[in-house]
Amino acid sequence: MIRVGILTVSDRGASGEREDQSGPLIKEIMQNRGWETAACSIIPDERKKIAQKLIEYADDLNIDVVFTTGGTGFAPRDVTPEATLDVVERLAPGLVQAILFESLKITPRAMLSRAVSGIRGGTIIVNLPGSPKAVRECLDVVLPALEHGVQILRGETGDCAENQDD
Repeated sequence: MIRVGILTVSDRGASGEREDQSGPLIKEIMQNRGWETAACSIIPDERKKIAQKLIEYADDLNIDVVFTTGGTGFAPRDVTPEATLDVVERLAPGLVQAILFESLKITPRAMLSRAVSGIRGGTIIVNLPGSPKAVRECLDVVLPALEHGVQILRGETGDCAENQDD
């Protein structure tokens, strides 16, 4: 069972001014996949708070995959990537590169994303956009590979090559 944490980063969402739609969508997609949502939070766009929550999810709750949603754009308060970089030990750039590649097929605005992904201990952290439509599109890209990534981090497998004879 893969355990997921969902962290919505939004000033207006945290204050109750805006209903979070992306966090619940991620949770629904995870449930449909058979993955457990172990933690779900909404916090403001504050670098220290984001970093603290990511550390809590990874170190204290031992979550396998943390998805952040929001705070990856050009706005002055969009600091999710910086907070993520503050806590990851190793980068996993292929995840966001794959998202960017596929997203550019949908909209040229995808190049405005500053999302990052990385690993902290046994936890994969992936920054997603704040829009529900973009969240769904991005998850469609990364989910097929993430289960294998979790297995590698757990030491359950080490072989990334796919059998070409099947």
